Amino acid sequence: MSFADTLAATDWDDIRLRIYATTAKEVEAAINAPHLTLQHLPALLSPAAESYLPVLASRARQLTRCRFGHTMQFFVPLYLSNLCANECTYCGFSASNAIRRKTLSEEEVTAEVAAIKAMGFDSILLVTGEHERKVGMDYFCRVLPLIKPHFSYVAMEVQPLSQSDYQTLKTLGVDAVMVYQETYQRRRYAEYHTRGKKQDFDWRLQTPERLARAGMDKIGLGVLIGLNDWRVDSYFTALHLEFLQSRYWRSRYSLSVPRLRPYTGDKVSTLDMTNRQLLQLICVHRLLNAEVEISLSTREPAALRDKLMPFGITSLSAASSTQPGGYSATDEALEQFSTDDKRSPEAVADAVVQLGMTPVWKDWSQAFSG
Repeated sequence: MSFADTLAATDWDDIRLRIYATTAKEVEAAINAPHLTLQHLPALLSPAAESYLPVLASRARQLTRCRFGHTMQFFVPLYLSNLCANECTYCGFSASNAIRRKTLSEEEVTAEVAAIKAMGFDSILLVTGEHERKVGMDYFCRVLPLIKPHFSYVAMEVQPLSQSDYQTLKTLGVDAVMVYQETYQRRRYAEYHTRGKKQDFDWRLQTPERLARAGMDKIGLGVLIGLNDWRVDSYFTALHLEFLQSRYWRSRYSLSVPRLRPYTGDKVSTLDMTNRQLLQLICVHRLLNAEVEISLSTREPAALRDKLMPFGITSLSAASSTQPGGYSATDEALEQFSTDDKRSPEAVADAVVQLGMTPVWKDWSQAFSG
């Protein structure tokens, strides 16, 4: 049984109805439950639960500190290529978008690594568009040996791959892979993905299972908030996480809560989420799952990130560039989307300290993997 079977057996409209029909009494029952389960999730994600945000936030903060201590992990994304063979109506890398394309050469990768190390980072997220022929396993096998020796923790966010490919990436030093479903509703997914291999909903959906079978240490999940009803999509994200944790417990898991940002060629109408609702979502994910890591990117403004940090967040990106070569050279015409928090790593670290937490630049070593 795969998660595709679980998804097929769970009706989107039924979950949506349960969320929006929730009463204050049902929210209170969920809050007061001795142990939260998925049965309580529609109530906690509901509009009715927004009135209880102070309670949710207080509990999420306490639970996060108990499990993760007063620490905040730091990482930085390195965009290796903006080539993409897909047509996605919400993405700046979309194949038909009239931007200049670039894939970093081995020399340029080395320059980017040097620039990133000079900023103090020891955890890196490698990002590409999805173009298997030009930016696929051959390319990854060439550049990973240039990158891994300089970082204790290497994650990737690239096109979905086969189980054997993930096993190869693991041998090359990859510690984590992030793969976001974008939306769990098949109909809306098809509307947003109109060309390329990303049209294959099930291939993407089953990627975390292939990753787990390949023995990947950490697997990242999430949706792109703004493409669909965030409350319903977030329910299915939690459902997916529970499915994976119950079957593939040797892997660790992380969640991301990215909101759609402006980009070159923007042509999608977003379904807005307020800042309070973003806090609600972060708190609910934390309360439902004490173990999962939750990251917050520079998509969000600095002041908001500072306010959200204590309530469930365990990792932050800083000084992010979403364009290939963005650290050793600057060319905004190549970026995937615009970032909002423009602070230096030192400034973000200072904000973390002001909140009573310790910035963690290195939080992983292969020596601990046996």
